[in-house]
Amino acid sequence: MRMSGRRPAGAPGRRVLAPLALALALLTGACAGGGTGTASSGTTPASAGARAVAAEKQLTKNTLVPLEGDAPTPKLPVTVDSSDGRTVRVRDASRILPLNGGIAEIVFTLGLGDRVVGRDITATFAEAEKLPQVTKAHDVSAEGVLSLRPTVVLADTDTGPSEALDQIRDAGVPVVVLDPATELSDVSTRTTRIAGALGVPEAGKALNSRMAKDLAAARAAVPEGSEPKVAFLYMRGSAAVYLMGGRGSGADSLIEAAGGVDAGVEGGLDRPFTPLTSEALVAAAPDVILMMDKGLESVGGVDGLVDIPGIRETPAGANRRIVSLEDGVLLSFGPRTPLVIDILVDRLHTE
Repeated sequence: MRMSGRRPAGAPGRRVLAPLALALALLTGACAGGGTGTASSGTTPASAGARAVAAEKQLTKNTLVPLEGDAPTPKLPVTVDSSDGRTVRVRDASRILPLNGGIAEIVFTLGLGDRVVGRDITATFAEAEKLPQVTKAHDVSAEGVLSLRPTVVLADTDTGPSEALDQIRDAGVPVVVLDPATELSDVSTRTTRIAGALGVPEAGKALNSRMAKDLAAARAAVPEGSEPKVAFLYMRGSAAVYLMGGRGSGADSLIEAAGGVDAGVEGGLDRPFTPLTSEALVAAAPDVILMMDKGLESVGGVDGLVDIPGIRETPAGANRRIVSLEDGVLLSFGPRTPLVIDILVDRLHTE
């Protein structure tokens, strides 16, 4: 599976970590506007438990919360830089095709969902589920894309194969390529670039402001003095894939934002993912193990997980402190990321 547009090495990928302070500075620097997508983010912070309950309820619905007010009207044409080194001219945003689930979430949340004509396999939220899918496994079908007559295609540098994107460009369709989002500081950058490419920069500022407020409110609920050590494990039991996250996994940024310490990073793992060994896991001694839902299911749930060598010997395994979130949300780094932080703040600090 693709984790927000990338896969860990050896699994069915690639990234770097920026300080949390930079992420929050970038987000809070956005202009004000729009409503909140999480629990109340006023001056008096809601409890971690209350925010987590509200976040879980929203994620269970698997729907997005668009910006308040009327949908923005694109002001085009615009010329934007593409992450593949090209300069792209966008003249029409009436038929938008995002080739990444996280990008699609941003487009819908900006209020442009009624202009989206298709989806890729990673767009799993309810508003997109009836749209035609233009990917097989994780490969883009140029024929499928062109059959939908898009006026602009949004991709990221992990989108492929490159021959398919070239075929789409050769047909005269503008293709804007974005850098993958791997950490909190990428959320505002990606939102700004997408909004700019679609001619709605003010909506991008409003969405960034909303997310900044929600992230700040979530972090305000972190218990003082609590710093649980958290190991992010990526597993696919059926494929015998067992990896531990380190610097640049994406999860490290979330763990830090939620007031935890990434066990892999603290243990010196300088790559996003490293094959898991029982010795390394025991040495890391995590208080909590963080996983994706499908990964946990693939090893037989919590009961199966603790039977994997080394798991039971950690504080997390001994106390069965396992936290899992839906695959398409955990590392999406988009409008629903504040909901993820709300849940992690509660679950990582509750014994």
